Amino acid sequence: MRITAGASEQTVTASPKIRTVLAMLLVHSDQVVPVPTLMRELWPECPPASALRTLQTYVLNSRKQLSLVTGSSAYRITREVLVTQTGGYVFKNAAGELDWLEFRHLVGQGKSAIREGQAHKGIQILDRALHLWRGDAFADVLTGPVLRSRRLLIEESRLDAVQALVEAKIAVGRYQETIAELASLTSEHPFHEGLHAQYMRTLALNGRRVQALKEFSGLRDRLVNEMGIEPGHPLQQLQQTILNSHADGTHGAVGASSPTAGFGAGQPVHGASGAYGSRHPAA
Repeated sequence: MRITAGASEQTVTASPKIRTVLAMLLVHSDQVVPVPTLMRELWPECPPASALRTLQTYVLNSRKQLSLVTGSSAYRITREVLVTQTGGYVFKNAAGELDWLEFRHLVGQGKSAIREGQAHKGIQILDRALHLWRGDAFADVLTGPVLRSRRLLIEESRLDAVQALVEAKIAVGRYQETIAELASLTSEHPFHEGLHAQYMRTLALNGRRVQALKEFSGLRDRLVNEMGIEPGHPLQQLQQTILNSHADGTHGAVGASSPTAGFGAGQPVHGASGAYGSRHPAA
């Protein structure tokens, strides 16, 4: 968790519980986070008898942290930034810019540009969005049930943006660059069929059909041996398309005009249990 004010950037050095409070308020910016919700996040099992007083202390220290980093007075932070409301607390988004909200805004702009046929512009915008990431979401935050679910949402949003960016790069023929990126991504997400499909397509379009088919075999082995399921129908269809294509990727239409060209782009992000076509157990 980092807070930036002008040219100054500081990692939040507060205690784990204070970082949890700040994270809860930031991901729900401009929304009142009720006191009971904050308590459940801080003490999922059983809040102590002093929970309310302790929470108030955490909020006070959160304000001190914001005041220290921004140089604003404690009075301004209390009245305009981290505000007490009936039943809870709210972080006013107008007081600052949140990377998460900026990321969502840029991703929307990038996808819109791509849909309008401005692929190069869309690639630049999506690149800007993804450069806002500096590691895993809430990596240094003690998370409870709410932040864990929000972390999944944020991570899936990132993967969705990555897939949209990759698909745009494939469409404009940036195969070699995309191959290097997908090699890393498929290693990080060994069961993600959407990413593997993009990797297979890019390899085939670059004249590397044998490696593309090896990627399919490796993924299928993992799914069958570790999950007991076969790859989804779109991935199997892509395998057949590559098998039937020429070495230069023609005839089988694994490129932008094929039915599987958009496989994985803009789809919900799932792993081995994802919704990329009908699934059935391995024989």
